[in-house]
Amino acid sequence: MAIVSTTSRGQVTLRKEIFQHVGIKPGEKLEIELLPNGEFRGRAVRKKGSISDLAGCLKGKTNGARLTIGEMDEAIGEAVVEEFLRGVQR
Repeated sequence: MAIVSTTSRGQVTLRKEIFQHVGIKPGEKLEIELLPNGEFRGRAVRKKGSISDLAGCLKGKTNGARLTIGEMDEAIGEAVVEEFLRGVQR
């Protein structure tokens, strides 16, 4: 458990190990959920993708071949996993 102090302006500075634990870097955001009995819970805000984020995700993966729906699904799945792993490694 980490104990932090508040400033006279009501601000809190979280220690580096807290940010590392939740997997965020400077400039990224934390979501704070207010709970009963004066408690709260924080978690890293994760970017939610949109359908337009898929544009170009198959580029260079087909060598000009036409793909079946199943092959497209598989390629999209692989691209999603690659993107997830890149986000985890940050």
